Amino acid sequence: MKNNLSLQQTDSRHLHPSTQPHLLSLLKEHFGFTAFRPLQEEIIRDVLAERDVMALLPTGGGKSLCFQLPALARSGLTIVVSPLIALMKDQVDGLRANGIAATYLNSSLTAQESQTRLRGLHQGGYRLLYMAPERLMVPGYLSLVRNFQVNLLAIDEAHCISEWGHDFRPEYRRLVELRDQLPSLPIIALTATATERVQKDIVTLLRLRDPACYVASFNRPNLTYQVQPKDNPFGQVLAFLRKRPKDCGILYCQSRKTTESVADRLQHYGLKALPYHAGLSAEERTRHQELFLRDEIQMICATIAFGMGINKPNVRFVIHYDLPKNLESYYQETGRAGRDGLPSECVLLFSAGDTVKQQRFINEKSNFQEQQIANRQLQEMVHYAECGTCRRRTLLQYFGEQVESENCGGCDNCLSPRDIFDGTDAAQTVLFCVEEIRGTSGFSVGLNHVIAVLTGANTEKIRRWRHDQLTSYGKGEAHRRPEWATISRELIRLGYLQQTADPFTVLEVTDQGQHFLQEPQTLMLTKPMNTPDRKALSVEDLGHDEMLFTRLRQLRKTLADEADVPAYVIFSDVALRQMARDYPTNEQEFLQISGVGNRKLQEFGPKFLTVIARHLEIYAPLTTPKESNPTAAFSLRNQNPATNQKDIPYRQDLEGYKKTARRRPLGDTVHDTLRYFRAGHSIEQIASERGLVTSTIYGHLEQAIQAGEPVDLTQLWTSEQELEMAEAFEKTGFGNLTGAKELLGNLYDYGQLRLFRAAHGK
Repeated sequence: MKNNLSLQQTDSRHLHPSTQPHLLSLLKEHFGFTAFRPLQEEIIRDVLAERDVMALLPTGGGKSLCFQLPALARSGLTIVVSPLIALMKDQVDGLRANGIAATYLNSSLTAQESQTRLRGLHQGGYRLLYMAPERLMVPGYLSLVRNFQVNLLAIDEAHCISEWGHDFRPEYRRLVELRDQLPSLPIIALTATATERVQKDIVTLLRLRDPACYVASFNRPNLTYQVQPKDNPFGQVLAFLRKRPKDCGILYCQSRKTTESVADRLQHYGLKALPYHAGLSAEERTRHQELFLRDEIQMICATIAFGMGINKPNVRFVIHYDLPKNLESYYQETGRAGRDGLPSECVLLFSAGDTVKQQRFINEKSNFQEQQIANRQLQEMVHYAECGTCRRRTLLQYFGEQVESENCGGCDNCLSPRDIFDGTDAAQTVLFCVEEIRGTSGFSVGLNHVIAVLTGANTEKIRRWRHDQLTSYGKGEAHRRPEWATISRELIRLGYLQQTADPFTVLEVTDQGQHFLQEPQTLMLTKPMNTPDRKALSVEDLGHDEMLFTRLRQLRKTLADEADVPAYVIFSDVALRQMARDYPTNEQEFLQISGVGNRKLQEFGPKFLTVIARHLEIYAPLTTPKESNPTAAFSLRNQNPATNQKDIPYRQDLEGYKKTARRRPLGDTVHDTLRYFRAGHSIEQIASERGLVTSTIYGHLEQAIQAGEPVDLTQLWTSEQELEMAEAFEKTGFGNLTGAKELLGNLYDYGQLRLFRAAHGK
């Protein structure tokens, strides 16, 4: 995605190809990946060309790799500025697991530990050093840094430097002093969430010189967005969790008290949940976070104090118990789900009462300009919560990203479109009431007062201002108060009304609204939200051997506990699911798993291959008599399959077992889709005729293929397109669906790629 800043994006082609490091080989060797994500390679080449860079990549988009890989491609030290101690340890643990020399310096270390690491830095023993901004700017440390061979300064969470950022940290402002102290040192500033204004602040306040600015798409296609009417919120959360006993997630609450009460009640129902907020001691926060990172608990109930930089890739859901204060915070918090690229859910529980609570906090601000900004941000948040159109589209447009499709297939409004009704009379009633109040009183009022007039309320203000004598008084018997609130806010979104702060937030009829009152035309409005009855793709739809996946998770947990690191440092869920789908039986096959590099192959490969071999020995028994025990079978399978004829029966049994292990019973709805498809109907036609979305139809066909049903896919793509997909999966591995999609330039949707993968026995 092209940046909107008045700065030129770099062109690193001026570097001679022979001077470029073998980036792809480094990528596979150390990180286990075979292809870059969008913009990563371009950013890395600019970093290696010693050019300043500003990179905005979404959460899970691979920001860290943009400075970690250059650190391996040349000698010297990369200093990484990171705002949180827990994040530093998490990143360093992951790097060490990949065989990369990295360390950190922060207040959690003893004096002796710090001295040991400083000696290692002086001796050139590390490639990456993580530090907090305040620690880096201590005069003593600055003089030490000059003695190291530093070739890059990477500033993570760079939005913290801007007062317009959602998490402003004053200590980040001092980083600009490094320009004077180390004028030749190149800088890369990275963030996942920044509006255009914040992006400009990053460039200006860090004094980046002729920077290459990269802004990737904010879209997270694996996330499903959903807003539910808030009614018995604890009951809604409890029901949600009981349907997902194996998944973990984050519940965001507005107050510390709510985090503790919800966590306590969940524990009472036998669920593993703990609170996290700034009122807990540092030891409690660290312990609760560690238990969550290590999959010991299912849910963290947290305020916004939790989550920045959390690198846990298998967060399957994020629930907002209360309304966030702005869309930037909401995007950042929901972005902590699905960092591994697997399907994940984002649920917002919304009620008009939450809007009132936020408004009270805003009114307590002493600075009028701050009040105006906060009010505008709250209106945008409420607009998102109440809109009847695609939520993904609304979210992306907020960040200035244009979206062509009006149906994303991954939010409640697209999966289960809300009904509309003729709101012409209701709109006229609201607009006339607003106009009548202003015309007779000489001033405008807020939304709540307008609704009070419409519903015939007997309040002190209505009596004092004699609004009980207006024509509009009590004329709103057709709808209840919450319905009038929803109708009024939709009229604001549609441009018939506007909210202004003069000095209080009041309603006014716009020119568009005036024209509508004079020449009314049919106006269709959206009915209030209902909980959707259709769901998007989930991890259960990914077609792997669930029994083997469970065994691999148990092994991963054991190894992680022994190494005293979170489980995902060993392997991600993506890697385990690919193992449980592809059944690697030798080192060469294991190396094809996403995230398996040379270090992890050597350290963990034998253990995981043994578990896979034993699983197959039990559930896909071999016909060769000599293979009477798992160890012998494992040894035989690692021989060259081209020369080992005894391997043939095993291969046949394995293919049969794959089909059985992945098979799920087909319901009537899948058979109906299959019947339409065999009759020659297109995916779009089937979706339209059945009242479903295309992603659901693709899912039905994938299930049919996995169940062994004959499905002719030649009508979906040409032979050339099939070859393109095959080449993409060959590079990324069949477990990396997102990587294949990105490598193909997003020319194919997830449904097509899932069908291709299912049809080719993966």
